[in-house]
Order: sequence, then structure tokens, then C-alpha cells
Amino acid sequence: MPVSPADGEDLAREVGRIYQDAEAGLLERLARLLAEGIGLPNWAERKLRALGDLRAAVAQTTEALRRDADGAIRAAIGEAYRRGDRAAVADLMLPEGQRAAALRDLPNAHAVDRLADAAVDEQQPVYRRILRAVPDAYRQIVARVSGGVLLGTQTRRQAAQRALDQLAARGVPGFTDRAGRSWEMASYAEMAVRAATGRAAVQGHTDRLRAMGQRLVIVSDAPLECPLCRPWEGKVLTLDEHHPGPQTLTLPHATRDGETVTVHVAGSLAAARAAGLFHPNCRHSVSAFLPGATTRPQSLPHPGGATYEDTQQQRYYERQIRAWKRRQATAMDDDARRAAGARVRAYQARVRELTRDKGLRRKPQREQIHSAR
Repeated sequence: MPVSPADGEDLAREVGRIYQDAEAGLLERLARLLAEGIGLPNWAERKLRALGDLRAAVAQTTEALRRDADGAIRAAIGEAYRRGDRAAVADLMLPEGQRAAALRDLPNAHAVDRLADAAVDEQQPVYRRILRAVPDAYRQIVARVSGGVLLGTQTRRQAAQRALDQLAARGVPGFTDRAGRSWEMASYAEMAVRAATGRAAVQGHTDRLRAMGQRLVIVSDAPLECPLCRPWEGKVLTLDEHHPGPQTLTLPHATRDGETVTVHVAGSLAAARAAGLFHPNCRHSVSAFLPGATTRPQSLPHPGGATYEDTQQQRYYERQIRAWKRRQATAMDDDARRAAGARVRAYQARVRELTRDKGLRRKPQREQIHSAR
């Protein structure tokens, strides 16, 4: 059966929930700490004296997050690899006895460990960033609020709320990529784990195919594909990394003795991935290509007329819903909470309209802040 990076999405969501809950807890702690005693004349001094306690609480939260996430990531990588391995066995349409024997074989433990170690290591910058970012944000908010001249209690509360709103809109920063884009910690963590489980599923699949002597795979046709993936749809690829370029092969027919089939191979799977196939959120899959038996997928338009750009618009609305829900969670009074809730409902209405008009599937988990996207 085909295997795709998307096969590990449910596993990544479970890991993402751990980061999401930690982020929500940190933001809510900041809001409570800033709201305490906001009407007192020495509010700023009291807040700065509490900075040490905040640092200790953030360190405790971060260490608990690290422990929980590391174990969850390792479990997710192992399960994704096993799924890919089992999919490869199903792909080859083996006789029942051979299939049962293949399924009894244990996956490559060293490969799983390498993938898991890499995925865990990839998260380490997130923890270091949290330890700096949360106390820094707290200190900046206190300085900004106390920097006004003779602020009254209500004005001080409004200034603190504006600063909290800005932080909630961005989220707790977790990573800055090479392009200079700052990723909110939960979004980055889930994206990274989704990519890692996708790699594990594909590697489990290709490792098993190689072990069974299968060297060719075919890429699916996925609706609403992005420009990076489009050139590879329906293409046959080789697992042999020593032949990355196009080639034409004459191969034995998979089911008819004495017959041969001419197969055009577009390149290697490794080269296709380097060119963008299987990027984060990629919906394409690969399956074993059996010469003469495997049919190439047909390219069909989306039944609702949706485009790739429509899916990106949906993702934008989902990000806005999450941002306004974070602002709702950090609201210091009922008025701010109601205003944020109204914006949440407005963006939810836009999602409902878009998904209804374009025949897209709504993904409620991507609109949550206390569960993974």
C-alpha cells in the first residue's frame, strides 16, 4: 500500500499537543502574574521582584516539557517507521506465507534510533529559546507599561493588555529559520515532528522494499498539490541513489514470465526529495512500482474546484483563529476576552464559508490552542 509523510500526522499531533499545552500554560501564567496587584502604586517594582520566581517556574515547565516530548517523539518515530515497513510488505502482494514471515521480521532498530535521535535533537533549540523568551517578554511588558507618565490603573491595565495581545498573536517564539522567520514554539515543534515522522514512514517503507529486492517506486497524484511536488506526480523513481538522473530501463514483467517492459525512470527518490517532494504538509505518497502491473495515477481536478491557493487561505484563517484564541486566553478583563472571542468567531465563519464553497475538509484540530494542529 502507498506510504506518505502524511501517514505520521496523527502521531505528530499527539506530540504537538504537549507543546501546545505548555505554551498555553506559560501565556496564562504571564497574564495572571501581570494582573496581580496592577492597581498598586509599586506594581512595577513588585513585578520585577517576581522575575526570579517566574524564571524558576519557566525552567520547571520547560524541563517537564522536554521529558514528556522526548519520550513522545521517540515513540512516534518508531510507530511511523513500523507503519512504513508494514505498508511495503502489503505493496509487494506476497503469498500469504511470505507476507506473514515478513511481518514477523523486526524493523531496523538502528535506523529507528538514528531517526529518533535526530528528531529529539532538532527540538533542543526550542527549549533554550523558551528559557530566554518568556522572562524577556515579561520584563519588556513591565518596562513598557511602567514607562508611561503617571499611568492610572485602567490605563496601566490597557497597556499591559496591548503588550500581552502582541505576544499572544505571535505565540512563544521557539525557532528562527534560515529565512529569518520566527516560529511560534508549538507550531514549529509539530511541523518538525510531522516532517520527522514522515521521513521515518518513508524510510521504513523504502528500507523494506530494498531488503525485498524492489528498487522502483511510483509517486501518487494528490489533489491540490503545490508547485514543488507537481513535476513528480505519476513519475517512477529509483531507490538507487547512485543513479539520480532520468534513465530508461528494460525490465522483466512483474507477472508474466518471458515478457519485458520498458520503464522510464524520472530520477531517484533522494533527488526528488531534495527538489521538494515530501516537504512538510505534503500529501503525496509512494508505492512499489511493479513493471507491467502498476498503472500510473490519473490526474483529476478537485471536485469542488478548489486550488492550492484555497488551501493556503484556509491555513491562514486557522492561524488567525489560534492567534485570537491565545489573546482570549491572556485577556486581563472581560471586555478584552469578549473582543477576542468575537474575532475568533469571525474567522471561524470565514473557514466555514471557504470549506463549504470549495468542498474542502475543515480541520477543527488546526483551530485549537489546547490541542495539536
